[in-house]
Amino acid sequence: MQDGTFSPPGHPLETWTRGDVFSAACPTRQLLDRIADKWSTLILIVLGDGPLRFNALKNRIDGVSQKMLSQTLKSLERDGLVSRSVVPTVPVSVTYAITPLGRTLMAAMQPMVDWAETRMGEVEAAQAGYDRRSSDPY
Repeated sequence: MQDGTFSPPGHPLETWTRGDVFSAACPTRQLLDRIADKWSTLILIVLGDGPLRFNALKNRIDGVSQKMLSQTLKSLERDGLVSRSVVPTVPVSVTYAITPLGRTLMAAMQPMVDWAETRMGEVEAAQAGYDRRSSDPY
């Protein structure tokens, strides 16, 4: 992407400045780093099926620690991709849901998920071929 100003169709701002995603300081790159994180992706996919409580999310996403799940949910909430609802029960009940903005991201991510699921055999074959070639001493 190059620097420049343009007005995307339907964008609420009159102008929008594009950054340089190759720069570590670029806000777009920082957002891409967050949403491309494996936990963010998995959380959004799971919440795409409907709201869940914290423990249900933790149980559904194998391998995520409580700390990492909490940090990722806070980041997704801060970015407006996930909402957090607190119900004053005993104990307090907290539910997470994907927001309308998060749904637009899921619409972009779903083709990548579909690609990964349908191409896994080809990727595994490529990996096996690479491993065979890499282990060959000649």
